Amino acid sequence: MPEDCTALVGLDDSKKLSKAKRNHFAEIIKEIAVSYAVHSQSPEAIDRLNIYQATKESMTAAARSLTPQPHIILADAMKLNTDQPCESIIKGDAKSLAIAAASILAKTGRDAIMDQYAKEYPEYGFEHHAGYGTKEHLAALAQYGATPIHRKTFEPIKSMRLKKPL
Repeated sequence: MPEDCTALVGLDDSKKLSKAKRNHFAEIIKEIAVSYAVHSQSPEAIDRLNIYQATKESMTAAARSLTPQPHIILADAMKLNTDQPCESIIKGDAKSLAIAAASILAKTGRDAIMDQYAKEYPEYGFEHHAGYGTKEHLAALAQYGATPIHRKTFEPIKSMRLKKPL
């Protein structure tokens, strides 16, 4: 992040902001950041690695791709395998502007992916719940079953697979 971050006054944990505010801040972050990178994992990779390891790998890949490279990496509750020192900060998105900004870019990036999936699988309502386990999503799963984008090691897909092959 640059020294002057006054444009980010009001930035908070991505889970505490509306989608419109997250999108607004994402645009500002992309304009003023010295460097930023977002890395995502496929549903298959998340199933293979587990969500924690997949997140750690993505955060590490994003950190390694920054240009210029930072002198230190601040990470939300995990140590990353990087050439620079890495400081793991519990509840980092509430304590560090850089971590909060990263969480905004990660969340808006995921939202964009889910918006594309909403077009591909309109009956699931991904544009409303972004794949989280809402009543609408669970009802769609019960009616239509899982799609190739659903993570097979997550509930309720895991239990559904035990009952019948997908």
